Amino acid sequence: MPVINVKMTHEDGGATKEQKEQLAKGITELFAKTFNGRGASSAVVIIEEVSTDNYSVGGKTISQIRSEAKN
Repeated sequence: MPVINVKMTHEDGGATKEQKEQLAKGITELFAKTFNGRGASSAVVIIEEVSTDNYSVGGKTISQIRSEAKN
């Protein structure tokens, strides 16, 4: 059983339920296409939204980086 984990930043209210459903469907279809139909019926897609305060690059949170870019 494939387990596919998607991590993305949670911004502006986050992804909608519909967007998450569409993403999970698209990822599952791509997985099945790539692996000749295998795994589509048992694929698990986990969508994890991460606060920009909990995600950093080069020692600065994404919130800090974006705040500095605006100035």
